[in-house]
Amino acid sequence: MRGIDFNRLRRDITMEEALNLLAFEPSHRTGDQWSGPCPFHEPRSRRGRPFSVNVALGRYDCHKCHRHGNQLELWAAFTHLSLYPAAIDLCRMLGREIPWIHRW
Repeated sequence: MRGIDFNRLRRDITMEEALNLLAFEPSHRTGDQWSGPCPFHEPRSRRGRPFSVNVALGRYDCHKCHRHGNQLELWAAFTHLSLYPAAIDLCRMLGREIPWIHRW
């Protein structure tokens, strides 16, 4: 199995791109800090904001279900995949080349 350059993938794919794939619509924005309903569970109110994300830092946190991480971890959790297949899936969903590690 070939290796994936996860650092390059996290650098090249933004949190905003991953959130767009999840159809996340923030109910509140303050600069790079966005908040709204968590994409992992049904919100009781569209105005609820247990999910917060810093799109500049590429980090998310849900204060209700306690999930947190970067854009790749968000995609892996949402798709119920481990990191390796989630990375491949995320690249394909965005029409990007997979950042394979090529050994000499």
